[in-house]
Amino acid sequence: MSEMYVICSDLEGVFVPEVWVNVAKRTGIDKLKLTTRDIQDYDQLMNYRIKILDEENLTLKDIQSVIAQIKPLDGANEFLNWCKELARMVIVSDTFVEFADPLMAQLNRPFLLCHSLITDEKNMIRGYKLRQEDPKRKTVEAFQSLKYKVLAFGDSYNDISMLQQAEVGILYCPPDNVVKDYPKFAVARNYEELKALITKYIPENR
Repeated sequence: MSEMYVICSDLEGVFVPEVWVNVAKRTGIDKLKLTTRDIQDYDQLMNYRIKILDEENLTLKDIQSVIAQIKPLDGANEFLNWCKELARMVIVSDTFVEFADPLMAQLNRPFLLCHSLITDEKNMIRGYKLRQEDPKRKTVEAFQSLKYKVLAFGDSYNDISMLQQAEVGILYCPPDNVVKDYPKFAVARNYEELKALITKYIPENR
């Protein structure tokens, strides 16, 4: 039997711009620019964000209005379609269902696994619910248990456990601090470089 492959990818920084960075730019709240590229502990980062949203009286609807204006990165749809033709394609993200829908619509609704938000009666974000602990790594483990080989790529600290668990892990457009901390991973700086690395493991003409 020929090998079966799954490609697991991050979302923000790979197919679309960083949501929180765009929120920071459009609201003028620079403190919201921090992402998992800056703070490794996801719970610490989210609690920090929720505290700022409360201080600034920003609702979920306010954030959704920003997300509705975000467009995919140049070449993202073409690259995503190429991945879908090559193997099973899954986006594994630390975004939220409440954020993702307008982005997924523009990407022709690929299969997405992510988290959900907790809001109050005033539409303020009060917390979040993880799909599961260490969800990116466990997603890879789940596919491996189904006898798939997994290639994974992402740009940030929260992708590392996914990359480590996969048969092949690739850093895509990562910041220098992530490359320095995890030098064993191959690095791609654009979609063409990423394609070249992927096809070393998953041949286009199998």
